Amino acid sequence: MEKLLRVGIGSDAYYPTIDGGCLVAKCYADIINEKLGEAVVITPKNPNAEDYRFPYPIYRYKSLFTFGEGYPVGWPFKEVFANDVIDMNLDILHSHCPIATSYFFRRINRKKRIPTVLTYHTKYEYDIESRLQYNIPLKMRAYGMMSNNIKAADEVWITSKGTADSLRKFGYEGDYIVMPNGCDLPKAEISENDRMSIRRKHNIPADVPILLFVGRLMWYKNIRMILEACKLLKNDGLDFKMIMLGIGPDEGAIKKLTRKLMLDDRVIFTGQIKSRQDIQIYYGAADLLVFPSTFDTNGLVVREAAASSTPSILVEGSCAAEGIIDGKTGFLCLETPHSLARKINDIIGNKELLSRVGIEAQNDIYISWEDSIRNAFERYRIVIDKFNSTPHEKYKY
Repeated sequence: MEKLLRVGIGSDAYYPTIDGGCLVAKCYADIINEKLGEAVVITPKNPNAEDYRFPYPIYRYKSLFTFGEGYPVGWPFKEVFANDVIDMNLDILHSHCPIATSYFFRRINRKKRIPTVLTYHTKYEYDIESRLQYNIPLKMRAYGMMSNNIKAADEVWITSKGTADSLRKFGYEGDYIVMPNGCDLPKAEISENDRMSIRRKHNIPADVPILLFVGRLMWYKNIRMILEACKLLKNDGLDFKMIMLGIGPDEGAIKKLTRKLMLDDRVIFTGQIKSRQDIQIYYGAADLLVFPSTFDTNGLVVREAAASSTPSILVEGSCAAEGIIDGKTGFLCLETPHSLARKINDIIGNKELLSRVGIEAQNDIYISWEDSIRNAFERYRIVIDKFNSTPHEKYKY
């Protein structure tokens, strides 16, 4: 009988903060504890946390403050924090963010070597360049810290092949494993009554197509391109509603541009919706998920839409579009508002095509988190066996 593995799941934010990284960490912790082994979440403190709601331990180390939508800034430098984790007797550490918690894992390894995996989920150079564009010394320090956090891992995972380009920008030249993310929403056929409930809620007539964006409201998800495409569609006389589901740091500016483009009658902002069941109903009510992001490395929302048989339109060549066949399991466009608008105009009236492609997406590109994490869990054993069978030099990180 194989040994029961104890896994430390590291994240730089955890619930009640909600974003893609938090969702991934939660899915790992949920499924490992329920079906595979034992997992402890390791993350910075959040003053709004209600950790008693979770059926597994959550270890929170010190944070300095929170910003944005409740993102804590972790401060993992006290020796006692490393000792606390060492005393948990974990078999492997798995970080889902190469910033504070990955640095924390380095501090732990300085005292006791524990095999460590890092999943590189997103293109972090975007954040560094946007926040530290004019502070060259601090930007170089940020790149250096990220580079060492990545290199310190015993194995690096990425969620799509295209993510490797971002890794290389931080000077990582080693090997990596492609470990795709899964979807926490079940495959489901959304009832007509549920679909109509979204239309009633937002006063959308039954014959008006619904376009949907789900994610953080940030410019680098190509939201400007979405709005400019909506303006072109409106100018062409297409009647539609564009639902923007989410919140984010650029929300005010995005709403301002919406007003400037005179799209108030076409674009609906829902704010944050925490219920995953409600979000799935939004997917099911939509005719098309519009997700032209070239920033995202995997695009969880594409699989989430597929769970409800809703097809997505994506930018050709983007990480989110990996594995998508145009007109079969999704739709592809160029990274321009005109190309996006033209493609939507061509397909949005063809209900049979949208339905067929949505069903193909559900059958072909959907992967459950359970299947994904079972694959990851088996990989943990390989990482541990390799770690234990290989002589280690003095830890240099």
